[in-house]
Amino acid sequence: MWTYLIRRGIHSLIVLFIVMSVCFCIMRLMPGNFWSLSIGMTEEQIQRANEQKHLFGLDRPIYQQYIRWVNDLLHGNFGLDYYRTPINNYIWKYVWNSFALLGTSLIIALLIAVPWGIYNSKRQDGLSDKLGLILSLIGFSIPVFVLGHWLQNIFAFQLFWFPPSSMHTPNKTGEMGDLIYHMVLPVTTVTIGLIAYYMKMVRTSMIEVLPSEFLNVARAKGVSERRVTYRHALRAALLPIITIIMLDLPSLISGAAVVENVFNWNGLGSLAVSSAQSRNYPVLLMSILIISAFVVVTNFLADLLYTIVDPRVKIHRKGILRR
Repeated sequence: MWTYLIRRGIHSLIVLFIVMSVCFCIMRLMPGNFWSLSIGMTEEQIQRANEQKHLFGLDRPIYQQYIRWVNDLLHGNFGLDYYRTPINNYIWKYVWNSFALLGTSLIIALLIAVPWGIYNSKRQDGLSDKLGLILSLIGFSIPVFVLGHWLQNIFAFQLFWFPPSSMHTPNKTGEMGDLIYHMVLPVTTVTIGLIAYYMKMVRTSMIEVLPSEFLNVARAKGVSERRVTYRHALRAALLPIITIIMLDLPSLISGAAVVENVFNWNGLGSLAVSSAQSRNYPVLLMSILIISAFVVVTNFLADLLYTIVDPRVKIHRKGILRR
């Protein structure tokens, strides 16, 4: 087990290193930069722009820039953005805001989708099942930014139930209740699509597992149907669901970035978008690196979750095996 985990950890670090290196090279080789507006400026302004490039080492060979950046990174120094502000001073606040939005949405979606999917799998073609399939079609077909604008227009601009954007009321910054109040619309936007997706996955997976022979043996031994469903069938059905959730994390993060821009939520996705628009590449690079590290770590943890969810799964030195 430990041999496999060490190999997986090394593999994850290699993947993260490759992503980090490719992104760094792409951003350094892209045409234009933060000071590209100097075109057409006076000679004095062009000279000041060149001085800024020298300050950030952008006039050095790319391999020297890369070595310097990696060295700073290994020492926990994320460097300066192009406004000369240390990135460490503010980027973790954006990370926390994104995780609060994504984590809350994911938890709510799973709490609703898993029981609903189980219920529909045992009562196929019933009213609840048909409503669930309709919701799935709606959730799959409506882009998240369209849904966000609809909710914003109805509940913020017409009914005035919730604020249209931002994270805090100006005179209530820092209050938890005010933060939750502002989270309602963005969390609902993300959650609706997740409920539709996860409910359909749970339903499909449970329908495949329920007729299994090991469940029939449990029923023959007198185990209650409720225990068979939630203790045995659900644990087996969750394996593909965990895999899909982990693999869908990049798309979930990108979808959250769209929601963050719609509702002016100060998260990592909106920070990456604004940094790309202003060509503030150090901030954009760190945003991508943090997102990549999050995806790599969660995929690594997925293997450990397999053995907890389903005891038939064993970790072997050559990989995940199912008994």
